[in-house]
Amino acid sequence: MITFVLVHGAWHGPWAWDRVIPLLRAGGVHTLTPNLSADGDHGLHDHAAAVVAAIDTVPEEDKVVLVGHSYSGLVVREAADARADAVDHVILVDGWAGADGVSLLDLGGDPVAAAISTAVETPGGGWQIPAPPPDTFGIVDNDPAVWLTSRLIPQTMRTFTEPTRLTGAIDRIPGTAIYCLPQIYPFARFGEAVGYQTLALDGPHDVMLTDPEALAEMLLTSHSVQVSRNGRSGQW
Repeated sequence: MITFVLVHGAWHGPWAWDRVIPLLRAGGVHTLTPNLSADGDHGLHDHAAAVVAAIDTVPEEDKVVLVGHSYSGLVVREAADARADAVDHVILVDGWAGADGVSLLDLGGDPVAAAISTAVETPGGGWQIPAPPPDTFGIVDNDPAVWLTSRLIPQTMRTFTEPTRLTGAIDRIPGTAIYCLPQIYPFARFGEAVGYQTLALDGPHDVMLTDPEALAEMLLTSHSVQVSRNGRSGQW
């Protein structure tokens, strides 16, 4: 059996995958959606540990596919590196990715630095980054924007500044980087830089909300193709 571990991005929660999960399950796979806590001062390493904990609940004979959206591209790569023998495939969806020691701040440059500066200057804040408006994620229609705004939560600053810890084991795991068009950041280049196959998908950054069918189909297809390329087999 295949288990997709779906990891949400910054300011979001496991609910981000609610429209995709039934479609993946209809395709014959199991799904897990670990929560990346925004409580306290959790950082990237804490979130990677939460994903590792989810991986550890999957039966040993199952194949594990880690899917990371946006910020969680960094999270799933660190988690996969820690459980390289258990993870069959890593898929990024508009995901940040880099080498050992790289943080989201390093990859994001001035725009991310500006967001951090704003958080520091927020009265009563300083360690949390407030959620940006829905159009940042490509959600522009009024009703969906109101719906999304009601669910977004602040993100801890450490998730943006903490450097990824990778041993090199991640390089043994096949990867795919799905990037949404038009690109808001060079996610295709991030994927290419870490050696992943890149695939374009028309849609906004939060494509799982606007077009879950297209995303679910690409997730299933990209993993199926990866299995064929690597000569691996598994029961769907």
